[in-house]
Amino acid sequence: MPQNSPAPRPQAPPLVLTIAGSDSGGGAGIQADLKTMLAFGVHGMSVIAAVTAQNSLGVQGYWELPPGAVRAQLDSVLSDIGVDAIKTGMLASTALVETVAEALHASAAPAVVDPVGVSKHGDPLLAPDAVDAVRTALLPAATVVTPNLYEVEQLTGVKVVDESGLREAAEAVRALGPRWVLIKGGHLPGEPCDLLFDGEREYRFSAPRHDNRHTHGTGCTLASAIASRLAVGDDVPAAVGAAKEYVTGAIAAGFPLGAGIGPVDHAWRHRT
Repeated sequence: MPQNSPAPRPQAPPLVLTIAGSDSGGGAGIQADLKTMLAFGVHGMSVIAAVTAQNSLGVQGYWELPPGAVRAQLDSVLSDIGVDAIKTGMLASTALVETVAEALHASAAPAVVDPVGVSKHGDPLLAPDAVDAVRTALLPAATVVTPNLYEVEQLTGVKVVDESGLREAAEAVRALGPRWVLIKGGHLPGEPCDLLFDGEREYRFSAPRHDNRHTHGTGCTLASAIASRLAVGDDVPAAVGAAKEYVTGAIAAGFPLGAGIGPVDHAWRHRT
């Protein structure tokens, strides 16, 4: 390059938006999402739907934002910056679920929906009357939905007790409208296995089980990792495979924090 030529201008990395709740302890929610996005080299943006008072012992309280505040955040990001992928997490109420679903239906970007129902400690994070809105409004807008086994039962009534039940669960969730379903089997005995299904094709993702209780933020992290890989151009099976590998390493490196359950380590690749 000639000495007098201007340096090339930096280009923005892929853009990923998280729409979720804030975790004051930093292990899950918006905080986990943005850490994950940084780990994958994308630019993370956030729409805060709720604020939690939360630590390693549980959720002490949460306060949802007004739908108008969530809609304004969405409009600000989508009208000016744009997105290459969207991830949703805790949405708390029917009004917020419907507000976010409307934005997902209007966007051409792939959407990864983590249908958060309860926290790691079992604290409810979704109003009971909002479950139907998740079924009828949010899931049909999803490119990928990532329920755990509790959320599968909450959404469909299907109870999975072993790995043989994952396909039935995937079919039941898929019938609600998402293009792809990833059933997370980490709570089953034995080696963790997740099932990805699009109505015809089935992929299974296994990983070693690590003896580590510090797993706060696992679901948020997985969904954000999938969204990050979709933003850089992966197809869904490749994005899930890369996300599963990242989350497995983050769980292995999870660290103690406070007196309860600590978080997965989002920076584990930088510490090894």
